[in-house]
Amino acid sequence: MRKVFGLMAIAGALMVSACNTVEGAGRDVSSAGDAVSDAASDSK
Repeated sequence: MRKVFGLMAIAGALMVSACNTVEGAGRDVSSAGDAVSDAASDSK
């Protein structure tokens, strides 16, 4: 039972860190899209 609980705790920690990574990547992509949009507006 201790092994199962330990594995579940590790899996939960990995899932939480993955969510933070995906959220950060989404913010990076969004800011890059904003930069491209601004550059396109400036070149008109």
